[in-house]
Amino acid sequence: MIAITLPILVQSLLNNSLSFVDTLMIGQLGETAIAAVALANQMFFLISLLFFGVASGASVFLSQYWGAKDTRYIQKIMALSITFVTFFASIFALLSLFVPETVMHVFTREAEVVAGGVSYQKVVAISYVFSAITQIFSTALRITGHAKTPLKIALLALTLNAIGNYFLIFGIGPFPVMGIAGAALATMLSRLVEVVLLFIVIYRKHPHLAIRDREAFRWPRSFIFHVVPTSLPVLFNEIAWALGVTTYKIAYSKIGIDAIAAINVAESVGNLFFVALLGLSNATLIMIGIKIGEHDYPLARKWSRRFVLVAVTVGAVMGGFELLFAPFFAGMFNIAPELQATAVRLLMIHAVTLPARAFNITVIVGVLRAGGDTRFSMLAEMFGVWGIGVPLAFIGVHLFNLSIVPLYFLVSMEEISKMLIGLGRLKSGKWLNDLTVHAEEERPEQGIF
Repeated sequence: MIAITLPILVQSLLNNSLSFVDTLMIGQLGETAIAAVALANQMFFLISLLFFGVASGASVFLSQYWGAKDTRYIQKIMALSITFVTFFASIFALLSLFVPETVMHVFTREAEVVAGGVSYQKVVAISYVFSAITQIFSTALRITGHAKTPLKIALLALTLNAIGNYFLIFGIGPFPVMGIAGAALATMLSRLVEVVLLFIVIYRKHPHLAIRDREAFRWPRSFIFHVVPTSLPVLFNEIAWALGVTTYKIAYSKIGIDAIAAINVAESVGNLFFVALLGLSNATLIMIGIKIGEHDYPLARKWSRRFVLVAVTVGAVMGGFELLFAPFFAGMFNIAPELQATAVRLLMIHAVTLPARAFNITVIVGVLRAGGDTRFSMLAEMFGVWGIGVPLAFIGVHLFNLSIVPLYFLVSMEEISKMLIGLGRLKSGKWLNDLTVHAEEERPEQGIF
């Protein structure tokens, strides 16, 4: 569990910290540059949700097939996932290359911001394809017990990105001053290095993941109808969750700028704890999925209970830490004293609900997906966000005129509702489905390609 969780945790923290460094460097060019890059990257944010959703859906099958030692179907899942993400990444890349002004006009009409965003998008566009393939390769390596490999490669790529930013943005040494375009070029080159290194590692050291012939691209209808109904709910789950988070921000914004500022402070701290829980939920999915693939169902059920116990314990410990140091965390931000006081209260609410959040992410993203119960996990997530959280957010704002602190507490009832639903599903045992026993043998001529 630790061997899988820690590399994912460290890699997520690296991504967050180096994104901060990127913003800091680009910030030296002024507010317009920051706004241009931030809005231009909204395209990548949207497509990265798709990458993550597809990789998460693929991980359900990869973990079980790895447990069953079915290399043939592992390669088919890899081929299908890479084809899917590459196709959509190429569409987004073409939009950024050929109609970047149109893309930027979705977010802003400010001429300077649009111009900066266009120069960034035209350079970074091709990297969408690199990131798509990287997501699938990294997921497969983690599932097959090599979580440190994508971490090491990501560390090298992200370091190159930061160094490249420094040289290309400001024109250090023999390099020209490229500004925003320099940041885009550094990002594109670092993502290229990352995908090339992953490709070399997989084809040299992990033949079970390497696609070497057209057989991996032969997908009969039975295979498609087996994989897609289980994978699609994972993708819809991620999209629905992201839209829900955005909708919460709309509700909070009705209170005023101070409310948004306080929420952003609280969430920037809370995201650090979320990263740790995300790593644990990934370990849950991988380890339980492998046991199901090995047909060791009693141990899979036992491990599901253990993972939930570990998650709730970790959530309680982190919640206690957050509760204790809430004033310190809020004091790190240069905001007015009254806003700091509000942020402290928001952090305290987040800390109290952290055990429930830990339970939910471990059950919904970990246990239920590991057992192929993706439709139920999607419905549980959507009910919590769209059936409880979003309605309560707008009722609190428009009907009761709540301030941000009681409103945030009201919205947190989403987590309580999901916890009750997840607990019932976990006890029922209906979440455990062995996806490897339904795979049918196919004749090559039946393949789509």
